[in-house]
Amino acid sequence: MPSQQNTVTFYDGRSAPQLGLGVWQVQNNEAATVVETALKSGYRSIDTAAIYGNEDGVGRGVSASGVARDDLFIATKLWNDRHGHDSAKEAFQESLDRLGLDYVDLYLIHWPAPRQNKFVDAWESLIQLRDEGRAKSIGVCNFNVPHLQTLLDQTGVLPVVNQIELHPGFQQAELREYHAEHDIVTEAWSPLGRGSMLGHPALAPIAEKHGRSVAQIILRWHIQLGNMVIPKSVTPSRIQENIRVFDFSLDEADMAAIAKLDDPAGRTGPDPEVFHLP
Repeated sequence: MPSQQNTVTFYDGRSAPQLGLGVWQVQNNEAATVVETALKSGYRSIDTAAIYGNEDGVGRGVSASGVARDDLFIATKLWNDRHGHDSAKEAFQESLDRLGLDYVDLYLIHWPAPRQNKFVDAWESLIQLRDEGRAKSIGVCNFNVPHLQTLLDQTGVLPVVNQIELHPGFQQAELREYHAEHDIVTEAWSPLGRGSMLGHPALAPIAEKHGRSVAQIILRWHIQLGNMVIPKSVTPSRIQENIRVFDFSLDEADMAAIAKLDDPAGRTGPDPEVFHLP
């Protein structure tokens, strides 16, 4: 049975589960089992990407779960080397084929790769895919304010979602403010700081207070901020634990204590301004 779950609504009128399963670094040969476990644990949202090399396994897990396609929210992403108009469309079809699906619920540009200066071309292709109904909603990942503003200025269309590194140690307040002003949903990848936040001494007392794990406290913090969030795990008990965050709330003191953990230098992944092809 699906767990209690919140949803978010995009400016295009479509909705998505607020919490899903991320499968970055999940091997293709174990992705099917991980995805099937998550779906049977109540998850309805799965986030993958072409560069992860596991879309095939994700698709097999979706098929094996027996969950109706209309009840699922599947997202995948366009890699940096396919930003051209034609190549983006070809890459999208390749992803659909690997997933074994007729459409995805969300298609994302994975990185702006600004040195290439082709992300607007890619975005124009995503708009066409959306208009064709093969990508129900379209978004981006790792775009900073200038990148988002460029999309708006040159196409008049903003993403429904910007998926960014976001955790208590790197809270990205300025970017989240831009999102709020432009009705873009913030989605957090690496929501636990790649595990770096789990041992933080400020979080242990909050976890003890609520009788929860530190991971659950952090995920609940994201939920109360309104973020979509995609924690990754291959361990069934952790997969199940991570979704049990909708039956308690953090109070104002908890939220204030976590707000103080922000570090502008707390990024653990690449900087979007300089990240490009390997």
